[in-house]
Amino acid sequence: MDLDLQGRVALVTGGSKGIGRQIAATFAEAGARVMISSRKQEALEEAAADMPGEVGVFVANAGDPEQARACVDACVEQFGRLDILVNNAATNPYFGPTIDIDVPRHDKTWDVNLRGPLVWTQHAWRGWMAEHGGSVLNVASIGGLTVDHEAAMGIYGATKAALIHLTRQLAYELAPGVRVNALAPGVIKTDMARALWEPNEQGLSAAIPLQRMGTPADVANLALFLSSDLASWITGQVHVVDGGATVTGMAPYPGPGH
Repeated sequence: MDLDLQGRVALVTGGSKGIGRQIAATFAEAGARVMISSRKQEALEEAAADMPGEVGVFVANAGDPEQARACVDACVEQFGRLDILVNNAATNPYFGPTIDIDVPRHDKTWDVNLRGPLVWTQHAWRGWMAEHGGSVLNVASIGGLTVDHEAAMGIYGATKAALIHLTRQLAYELAPGVRVNALAPGVIKTDMARALWEPNEQGLSAAIPLQRMGTPADVANLALFLSSDLASWITGQVHVVDGGATVTGMAPYPGPGH
């Protein structure tokens, strides 16, 4: 066995940029047929054009259950199957103390970051995986494993902590046919995380044991392994990819002073 996804079909939410785009591209390079989803058609088409093989696109808001269902249905209709679901899409509309968050932004964060992965997994299960098996990969965060000492992204971290628990629960319930795992990236050099790393990239890199910032490829390579047959006895696990940041006791979202 090797890192080969020939004959598999993967659906990646939030697949037009950042970590999701790199995961989709890496899967496509490994031989999978891939469908990517996000909210903007133009961004999806641009991303798909840079990927090898057969890549489909579908516009959907990851937090909308009906759009999730439509995307899963379209994937099965276009490719005839759905072997791998990557719940990557996430949002963080609020940056500040947890105690001060307003209800609308709280609810939006939970709708996309937790309810979204559950609903997408439900549709993948009902639409294909219950009868044929498969793999679900949830993109969480090291913010779901520790406290945000900057008191800026506490609700985001809470959703990721809940996603980690959801991963374990679904791994138990959907076994043995479907494996469910989670990734917990540290601060990765993406546009979404720019406010976290750009002000002090050199200092942040120096504080990480492996002495550099993470890249989307670092996360995608692990996603490929976990979605391949090489990981056929791995389920219900949370896999940290952070260059060693968590072993130093660093806050998950370091500010300019860290």
